[in-house]
Amino acid sequence: MTATGPMRIVCDRTSLVDALTMASSVVMSRTTVPVLLCVKLSASDGSLRLDATDQDIRLSVVLSSVQVHADGEALVPADKLAQIVRSCDDSTLAIEMEKHIAVVKGEDAKFRIFGYDPKEFPADRVASDAPVEFEVNAGSLRRMITRTAFATAADNTRYAFNGVLLERKGRKLRMVATDGRRLALVRGESSGNAEGDASCIIPTKALTILSRLLDDPEAPVRVSRDRNRISFAVGEGSSLTSALIEGSFPPFDDVIPKEHDRQGTFDTAELAAAVKRAALLTNEESRGVRMAFGPSGVVISSRAAEMGDAEIHLPALSWEGSEVEIGFNPAFITDVLRIADTTEITIELKAPNRPGVMKVGPDFVYVIMPVNLPG
Repeated sequence: MTATGPMRIVCDRTSLVDALTMASSVVMSRTTVPVLLCVKLSASDGSLRLDATDQDIRLSVVLSSVQVHADGEALVPADKLAQIVRSCDDSTLAIEMEKHIAVVKGEDAKFRIFGYDPKEFPADRVASDAPVEFEVNAGSLRRMITRTAFATAADNTRYAFNGVLLERKGRKLRMVATDGRRLALVRGESSGNAEGDASCIIPTKALTILSRLLDDPEAPVRVSRDRNRISFAVGEGSSLTSALIEGSFPPFDDVIPKEHDRQGTFDTAELAAAVKRAALLTNEESRGVRMAFGPSGVVISSRAAEMGDAEIHLPALSWEGSEVEIGFNPAFITDVLRIADTTEITIELKAPNRPGVMKVGPDFVYVIMPVNLPG
């Protein structure tokens, strides 16, 4: 039986470092509310739960590699606890509470961290009885996040561009992201008996943190909504809750070209290397690379005043249609090739002034707007 009194635990240091790293990505860096700089520790039933929030996102990480000698709670500044745990070389660390002071002990060190009353930590804003809308495999959800989150806008006054659209029609899922110059769309499927249609816009930050929770590809993820918030319960205890972005996502189906005159297949790794090399001779004034496609493959060229020029030849695995020359931002191409998990990638083109389409497998479509290049 677990003893009662102030919290006393012994936990694996590496697991605690990983959990604190995730928690620290949620904790606010600046605030006048001290408890929002903290992580809440809750020990019970042989496990330790870490909670962190910035009021918009709430993360709960559960560690099972813990010896709980006494149940209890603690509220401790996240950055100091993380720094101390990382600095220790011990395989395990002991944490004990003395009122609101956390005592961290290793073999040759002892730290006392002044904390706060755990009751001051904000409550979760999603009702515990909020209905589960659908379930999805963690590996599938992580793949969908990876294929979309990179294409969102880093900072845009059109708030919908700062998040990813999650759209569900029955069991069919779609996630879509755009920054106005490119668009990523991935399809997936939920499990269970999902019914009806639903859609929402999830902040990119929340999805980036969520993807770190999805380390077990077989874990079930239960997704529920309560008013303007969404919650992802992962496996046996860890979860992430986030406020949703208000507003409408821009219409995107019409942006995806339905017809093309040219189509080629290329080796993913070889295309990525070729575009990276051509991009070495681009600058702020000349950001684009020229891509001349044809039956023999693609010639990727770049030119920057006072720097020089480059020309890279890459054969195609297949090509259909006539020759076409088009300019693209090389960063937008390397971004998608970096996360592509297939050995081959398909490129579809219509005309030099029309968007290009890159396809990775049957479920991922990436649309890139062309750029104007000097003659």
